Amino acid sequence: MESPIIDTEEYRDSIATVNKDGKRNWIYPKKVNGKFFKWRTYVSWLLLAFLFGMPFVKYDGQPLFLFNLLQRDFIIFGAHFAPQDFYLFVLAMLTFIVFIILFTVVFGRVFCGWVCPQTIFMEMVYRKIEYWIEGDANAQRRLNAAPWTTEKVIKKVGKQAIFFVIAILVANTFLAWIIGVDEVIKLATEPIAENWQGFTAMIAFSFAFYFVFAWMREQVCIAICPYGRLQSVLLDSNSIVVHYDHVRGEPRGKIKKQQGKPALAMASAESSMFELPVVNAQKTQGDCVDCGLCVKVCPTGIDIRNGTQLECINCTACMDACDEVMVKVNRDTGLIRYDSFNGIEQGRKRILTPRVMAYSFLLVLLIGVQIFFMSIRSDVQVLILRTPGILYQEVDDQTLSNLYNYQVINKTNKPMPIEFRLVTNYGQIKLVGDAPTVPKASMAEGALFIELPKNQLDDRKNRIKVAIYSEGKLLTEVKTSFLGPIK
Repeated sequence: MESPIIDTEEYRDSIATVNKDGKRNWIYPKKVNGKFFKWRTYVSWLLLAFLFGMPFVKYDGQPLFLFNLLQRDFIIFGAHFAPQDFYLFVLAMLTFIVFIILFTVVFGRVFCGWVCPQTIFMEMVYRKIEYWIEGDANAQRRLNAAPWTTEKVIKKVGKQAIFFVIAILVANTFLAWIIGVDEVIKLATEPIAENWQGFTAMIAFSFAFYFVFAWMREQVCIAICPYGRLQSVLLDSNSIVVHYDHVRGEPRGKIKKQQGKPALAMASAESSMFELPVVNAQKTQGDCVDCGLCVKVCPTGIDIRNGTQLECINCTACMDACDEVMVKVNRDTGLIRYDSFNGIEQGRKRILTPRVMAYSFLLVLLIGVQIFFMSIRSDVQVLILRTPGILYQEVDDQTLSNLYNYQVINKTNKPMPIEFRLVTNYGQIKLVGDAPTVPKASMAEGALFIELPKNQLDDRKNRIKVAIYSEGKLLTEVKTSFLGPIK
């Protein structure tokens, strides 16, 4: 009779934020300090300064960056991209997605722990305010369990008020990236009745951000963010993520005074990617002292010693906590570290795998295509079409004319005077009205006549080319058709 299969991964059957009754377990991560936390703090300062400061930076009177998705209007590094350039934005997003996939295959969910706005605001802003007002994890538990006193009301109401003020600031900042800081200032200073739609959007954004950081918190990373789900199909045994060194750490156990370093023995290399291996019987105790600090500091409530988990955002809090303990017990740091499963099991790291090379090739290809389209992008986009319903007109016995409508889109941040010229040695263009000057980041429309000699017409429809100049500089050329008599 075959022996029953033992489930060694029962921890995957549930998440730390939900109890057996289906109710939420509130996570109280312990305050952490260490070299990785300090570096994450410095990175967060830079990113927060960029987020809040960049909307105020202008180039030539325009924002340096603007992402108006509603109107498909973008400004990137001062260059204006109109709706007609939307394909460039789509291509850029595809390139970014492939980059994220490649980065995840190699380094796991490092983006979540170091760069993601959700983590930065939650851990570096909101969580620090919570520590400042309510204290560390145990103090927060005691406060929540205590009866409602004046002190508790002041702390709870004060914290939530600060949370909402920050949410308003974040909402206005995100709106500034979408509609521009000048429009946001207008929304804040003008009467609500004049901008009730924008004001409603700002209030909605504010409550959304407040709800996410005051209530949802780690649930966004665990259950909502699609990037965490993507991780399950991208990681492999060569991906470098936050790993617990089970070879060195197991079997874990408390230590006694005067106990030296345990003798380490290699574990079986035949274990699965996420399953802890069977430890050599000669190994009495590993380096893990089973203090549980790696669990107490985790913002998603997982036990990293179980192996790689989708809930892990690679925030390095467990690494700092473990290193601190290892120093105190006079053992080597790095029991929890950035490493791959093969790096821990076999002592070797392999980054250039076939998957990595394939994604790298695709990324380079997309970047090349993006550069090519950017290089051929013109400062203007011109459309010249024959006016529908109107045939050709005879100017005289030797000349015919066609009436055209034109649209000129100026993609720059400066007004642009426009001149039309035929790319032939014969014929001429006559504008209806004055020559257009297209305002910055705008469009001009009008009409014009094109006159051609009859003896230059080959067929009923004749292809011609019109060149568009501005201040003597050729901007682009446009093809259109000239209608003549049937021959």
